[in-house]
Amino acid sequence: MQKVLIAIDQINTWVGKIFSWSIVVMTFVITYEVVSRYVFKAPTTWAYDVTYMLYGTLFMMAGPYALARNGHVRGDFLYRKWSPRVQAMMDLTLYILFFFAAVLALMYSGWGFFKISYMFNEHSSFSPDGPPMWPFKMLIPLVGFLLLFQGLAESVRCVMCIRNGFWPQRLQDVEELEQQILAEAAQKREMGVTP
Repeated sequence: MQKVLIAIDQINTWVGKIFSWSIVVMTFVITYEVVSRYVFKAPTTWAYDVTYMLYGTLFMMAGPYALARNGHVRGDFLYRKWSPRVQAMMDLTLYILFFFAAVLALMYSGWGFFKISYMFNEHSSFSPDGPPMWPFKMLIPLVGFLLLFQGLAESVRCVMCIRNGFWPQRLQDVEELEQQILAEAAQKREMGVTP
């Protein structure tokens, strides 16, 4: 089971890292637009549309990545004082009550938005030659799908923690600064050094 959980983490990590490059592309698009507009007095008709689509893409595709990294926002000042079992019970309850319903609604409505946009070959209305919108709207159900599988993996982790009393291993590529500080403080205490 652990291999399946890590595989889901790896997929969402890979997708998140690939789509993180959209921030670089967006930076170049904005720079091109600014230079074109203010230096050459020839603004583009497409930069605004491409910029907001790239930002939306980055924002959406970062969701499954953040969940795979356990990087979502929570009240850590309370959460970290709880035992792993209590943390897992709270997480599992919230996944069941809120997360899965929201993700399924995102997938369902996102598919409808994409389908209509594709059928009508929708283009952005913000500029005269607006780019097609359906590739951007196609990401909505895709993100829902990725979130659904990551949420299932996180729920399985919660059940494993409730049974065993400790959190199962997860794929990590970054470490929280807070964890580093706490580890250094513990090491100093062991060595008898007062901070």
